[in-house]
Amino acid sequence: MNRKIMSAFGVAAAASLALTGCGGESEPEAPEGPVTISLAGWDFASTPEFETLADAYEEANPDVTVELKEYPAGDDYDTALTADLSAGAAPDVFIVKNLKNYVTFTDGGTLLDISDVAAELDPETGGLEPMAVDGVTYAVPYRQDSWLLYYNKELFEKAGVDLPDGSWTWDDYAAAAEELTEGIDEKSVTGTYLHSWQSTVQGFALAQTEGAALDGGDFSFLAPYYERELALQDGGAQPSYATVTTNELTYQAQFGTQKAAMMPMGSWYIGTLVAEQESGAAETFEWGIAPIPQLDESTTGTENTPVTFGDPTTMGINAGIDESKVETAKDFLRFAAGPEGAAALAGIGITPALIDDTVADAIFSLEGVPQDELSRFSYTTHETLPENPVGQNTAAIQTILGEMHSAVMSESTPVDEAITEAEERVANEVG
Repeated sequence: MNRKIMSAFGVAAAASLALTGCGGESEPEAPEGPVTISLAGWDFASTPEFETLADAYEEANPDVTVELKEYPAGDDYDTALTADLSAGAAPDVFIVKNLKNYVTFTDGGTLLDISDVAAELDPETGGLEPMAVDGVTYAVPYRQDSWLLYYNKELFEKAGVDLPDGSWTWDDYAAAAEELTEGIDEKSVTGTYLHSWQSTVQGFALAQTEGAALDGGDFSFLAPYYERELALQDGGAQPSYATVTTNELTYQAQFGTQKAAMMPMGSWYIGTLVAEQESGAAETFEWGIAPIPQLDESTTGTENTPVTFGDPTTMGINAGIDESKVETAKDFLRFAAGPEGAAALAGIGITPALIDDTVADAIFSLEGVPQDELSRFSYTTHETLPENPVGQNTAAIQTILGEMHSAVMSESTPVDEAITEAEERVANEVG
């Protein structure tokens, strides 16, 4: 079909987000005849999920047209969207891309209360529960990526190291990384790869440490995770943070061209790796998925549920939407976050918020996806906790912790000293 796609070019975010209002106490009536609603997204050429959802919904609802509006990718998405929201020019439905900014949108009055939509969704929908703010839900998850461990079966065999079996703690992972590096014995290949993002350390520590809280003011729970990663990079079992950032290494190239035998990464990489192996951007080799390593043995093994992290990607309704379109927009959200939308997303290799047997079958029917039982278990079974718990201070705290991450991983500041500095900054600068 010839879909109409608009472009948005944000200039600068306005100082505040003004509520442009749905107004009135009465329930909006569903419109008669054809309806057009608009949907915000980004980078349509390489991010097919938006058009996939729009096409699937239009096929099920012939009287509705979903018009896509393309925004810049990355952090520029929030900037451009915020400017349009302030100007009253934003689409009817938009993606809340970064969970740490969710409260900014709700406090700004730019999201419609869609608690009724949330109440109708399957309670097993990943990331749904944390979206309630003071009992009101303003956005619902349509995809929920979780972090997994990817591994190259051929490099494991070459090094003579046993494959992951679902029982690994982080200490087991570190030992395997060292054995792989030594066993492969190639200068350009390391046992594992850790990307530069702060979440690659902090996300796991927050999710897996009992009692850990982003807003608790005590970040000592991060220490053992950082000490382990520093030991790995100092021992040569993974590229150093300096090497990753200075050389602008990409995780796709490191794993896809067999420069790393293992890699913690989000479930979105499944579809990416399949596509890159098909196109030739990645080399052809046999790979698998394992549960992310655990803090201790209480959550290891396929008889238990491993704990990992991952923020949902959510969708909400512009509070300034025309009242006549509200019911159609809500129905689109029910579709996108429900089983129909989940099946459509799984068909293109994207992990939806709702993972059921249909979704798992769709993902594992894609050519190139590993077929072993552990890979399917890893994809379908986990407790996923948010990297950015919904809260007033999440964005500010994460900024401070991001600076701490760079200081620790670059080894410019010792772990304990960096943690103490972060705690003092949060106490003095946040809240």
